[in-house]
Amino acid sequence: MSQNGSIKLDVVDIRPPEGCNVVLGISHFIKTVEDIYEAIVNTVPGAKFGIAFAEASGPCLVRHEGTDEELRKLAAETMLRLACGHTFLIIMRGMYPINIMSRLKSVPEVCTILAATANPLQVIVAETEQGRGVIGVVDGYKSKGIEDEQHIRERREFLRKIGYKF
Repeated sequence: MSQNGSIKLDVVDIRPPEGCNVVLGISHFIKTVEDIYEAIVNTVPGAKFGIAFAEASGPCLVRHEGTDEELRKLAAETMLRLACGHTFLIIMRGMYPINIMSRLKSVPEVCTILAATANPLQVIVAETEQGRGVIGVVDGYKSKGIEDEQHIRERREFLRKIGYKF
């Protein structure tokens, strides 16, 4: 409980569509969607993605852009369910977050990356009388053990198969 009121906790599920990855982060300015858009298309030509940003003042709208109308619409609808000011969500297909992560981190409006994954996310949200904010994410599932030699071989083979190691 805060002195000025109460805090309500909520969990918002984000389920990336099959073959898609998501990046969830915090930024600070209305031009976030345009600058992230430019960062992605300048890093991965032909990228298929949608981005949404929850404005935290003024009309408090979900701003959105993208190169794929389905992903753009899904990002905007998901962000409206999340409804946390100054957060952004990118939903991408045919590429991985690693392809854009360093460029994304250099976008002036980006403050924090909370998750970059193809796993289902559960976003833990706090709501006060002022608004809503992300306090954490659950990315995927609970650990089941420690990899053994077979798992190490499989990991290395997988990375080579998808082109990240030679």
